[in-house]
Amino acid sequence: MIQKVALALVFMAAPLAADVTSPSGRTVECYCTDKQGARVELGQQRCMKVGGRIFLARCEMSLNVPMWREISQGCIAS
Repeated sequence: MIQKVALALVFMAAPLAADVTSPSGRTVECYCTDKQGARVELGQQRCMKVGGRIFLARCEMSLNVPMWREISQGCIAS
């Protein structure tokens, strides 16, 4: 039973890895970019203004493609 639980935990943790491997076996770096073109690592958040809307977004993977996902409306001012 313990082995089954451990195996399940391994499979649940696998999607958290951000490395993508190409068919040649090379690791492909995955990241988003901000509006100035600067690199933003997976998991980092940014305040975005798109089409007159302001929202908080996080850099995430979707079908092996890095993308910005809205996580809340508006942004917290510091």
